[in-house]
Amino acid sequence: MSAPTPTVAVLLDTPATELRSPVKELLTIARSLGDVVAVALADPSERVVSEAAAHGAQRLVVVDPGADPALTPVAAEALAAVVREVDADVVLLNATFENKETAALVALLVEAGLVVDARPDGLVEGRLRTSKRVFAGTWDVVSEVVTERAVVTVRANTVVAEPVADPRALEVERLASTPSARATAASLVSRTVHPVSTGSRPALAEAAVVVAGGRGTLGDFAAVEDLADALGAAVGATRDAVDEGWVEHDTQIGQTGVTIAPRVYIGAGISGAPHHRGGMQASSTIITVNTDPEAPIIEISDLAVVGDLADVLPQAAAAVREHLAGRSR
Repeated sequence: MSAPTPTVAVLLDTPATELRSPVKELLTIARSLGDVVAVALADPSERVVSEAAAHGAQRLVVVDPGADPALTPVAAEALAAVVREVDADVVLLNATFENKETAALVALLVEAGLVVDARPDGLVEGRLRTSKRVFAGTWDVVSEVVTERAVVTVRANTVVAEPVADPRALEVERLASTPSARATAASLVSRTVHPVSTGSRPALAEAAVVVAGGRGTLGDFAAVEDLADALGAAVGATRDAVDEGWVEHDTQIGQTGVTIAPRVYIGAGISGAPHHRGGMQASSTIITVNTDPEAPIIEISDLAVVGDLADVLPQAAAAVREHLAGRSR
């Protein structure tokens, strides 16, 4: 007799507004592991329901958390209720700060193994195996969860999100959760969201391509921003550039800024201090432009261009636009 197909629960963390790219990636990963149950802590929009189905969700459970899900203990208890209801073997969440806290609490509640910022690689004899890069990208670690359930937070850009050929129509299933006194022991007095102004560019933490500038820009980020716009990329910066007031703190990449793992990272005028490398060294492909051939960042680069960024970046942007224009003809 063959083993039953595992059930994988995926949290849709912004169901009322959109199905963001990192969550589409989660659904893509979940399909490779078993039957996919999408979970929402608020009523999803029609578009979110449609996109969840398009990316492989086979069921959609909307749970009433019974209190404000902005409180992570409330969100965790609601998600744990769904995990028990559908008997999920694996739970996947996008690796935001809030979700990491929620994931830890869910793992405690359902007695699951927890892995943070990892890629689920598959089930080996019923046990989930994951891989992750740690210590500023210097170690690759493979883990195997030995408990019956596994909870994993997954970084953006771990896989390429892909829709299914024949999506299933989803009907909303509803579940209610009653939060414990402990979950509501702290009340939310106020919450102010400070949105990152990226214009038409993707959010830095989720972008598949990032163009970053450092002290070598001398405060002029025009060439960095132009190349980013040509590539449809996010703009990042080093701590030095932020400290100088050249760009906003939201663009800072590093140990006290944003940790990124894009498919392509382009660093211009960046020496590669440990603080910055710790935030970008997990990038799949690293391209750098620097006038100093001995810059530390060149040691970890897949491609290094020794030259003035003021000359190199505009040429690169022009070549990208020419290539894209040729493809559109």
